[in-house]
Amino acid sequence: MRIACVRVPHFHAAAHERCEPSLRERPLVVVEGRLPSTRVIDANPAAWDHGIRAGIPYAEAVARCPSSVVRERSSVRVEATRQALLDAAWSVSPRVEDGTIGPSADAVDPSTGLVYVELGGLERLFGDETSIAHRVLRATRAVGLPATVGVAGSRTAARLAAAHATRSTIVPPGEDRAWLAAVPVTALWTLGELAALPRDGVSARLGPAGLDAHDRARGEDREPFRPYTPPPFWDEAQGVDWEITSWAELSAVLGSVLERLCARLEVVHLAADTLDVRLELASGGHDTRPVSLAAPSTDVKSMLALIGLDLETLPPAAPVVAVSVSAGTVRPEAAQGVLWRLPSPGLRDVAATLARLTVLVGREAVGSPRLEDSHRRDAFRMEGFSSDPGVTLATSPLSSTAPLGFRRLRPPRPIDVESADDGAPMRLTLRDQAGGVSTLEIAVSAGPWRLSGDWWDVGGWARDEWDAVLTDGMLCRLVHDRLAKAWYIDGAYD
Repeated sequence: MRIACVRVPHFHAAAHERCEPSLRERPLVVVEGRLPSTRVIDANPAAWDHGIRAGIPYAEAVARCPSSVVRERSSVRVEATRQALLDAAWSVSPRVEDGTIGPSADAVDPSTGLVYVELGGLERLFGDETSIAHRVLRATRAVGLPATVGVAGSRTAARLAAAHATRSTIVPPGEDRAWLAAVPVTALWTLGELAALPRDGVSARLGPAGLDAHDRARGEDREPFRPYTPPPFWDEAQGVDWEITSWAELSAVLGSVLERLCARLEVVHLAADTLDVRLELASGGHDTRPVSLAAPSTDVKSMLALIGLDLETLPPAAPVVAVSVSAGTVRPEAAQGVLWRLPSPGLRDVAATLARLTVLVGREAVGSPRLEDSHRRDAFRMEGFSSDPGVTLATSPLSSTAPLGFRRLRPPRPIDVESADDGAPMRLTLRDQAGGVSTLEIAVSAGPWRLSGDWWDVGGWARDEWDAVLTDGMLCRLVHDRLAKAWYIDGAYD
């Protein structure tokens, strides 16, 4: 089995540089602990050149490089960066193992990010092992991480090959032990000398740990491969050292979080279907809100616009001190357009338009109408907009007789009606917008159709409906609201 090791040195520093790309150009020191016992746990290559090493006191690091930038250890950033490294590897192979956990991580520097990739069968997709290694490097760069790659027949050989590589090192098949022979294991001997020791003697003197080291020196893996499983939700987070009170500041932080999240999704060819935005507040509480996307997307600008419009509608109750975004993902499907038809608006543009309308008219007035189970005419409720309502329109067989069409007036037009003793309408009076008045006789009428409902609630209603033919030939529907004692024209037949 051939294995590639993806190695990211100075991992804690790389996690901060991924969130703040400007730090790559300056010496960066990552510290842990409270003064005066604060110590350096990692440093980027620029600080490394000044002699800053893990374990030295913070005061010594400042003395060696006064211009260095200091950041505290962030478990949130390190975990997100670890997931990004796994995502990059997973975009190349479905069998990926986290090298910083499990038995294979015993001899690994904790400040180094490691991922092992099983290469079996990938040559049919990407070519030889050099091409596969370069593809892994491109994927790690896409998520903002500098890495080196080593390819060999065991984890140990691949990890050491990656540690000695400037970009990638390929150990030829079957030559792991020969390649490892010259690698120093301590100041006392090389791995070749360790591998040459009798196995029984190593076991008697060093026990299981010695046997494990002996296997690694021989280029043999005894531990099974533990494949990585992608999470159901993809998260990115970022905290700040100040209280955010304006959208301009919050949008900068959210934009950085969304860019990192979308970069991870694009590498593995996924798109965000839903977003959950969580804002940690200075008051100690949090503000969680879902953001609906009209279509799966990795477009940062449209996501940021939707979140901004949602926050404009309902701002957080206190200043923000941390931001996290969780995305539910789907695999987008490509669709071919129709040659002679104009392209329809993008669903992401529809979502942005709906969000702007929500700001203007209110959340309760925007959505998809759904009919209610009621005798009230046109009773409906508003639900959240969905690009796939799942409603199948009913079709009727063709008929030689065209049915009457009914055009409703929205809102119904108020009128004055003179009625006979039995309540049937006899004539009606219309008033136009200019103040003019016209009176029309009713030639024929049919009705009433009496409807009522919700009598047990404050929204009770009762109405009589009449179909009437006016003397000018118009066939219309008249409605008598029996509770409000008012008449309306509800619509006309065509």
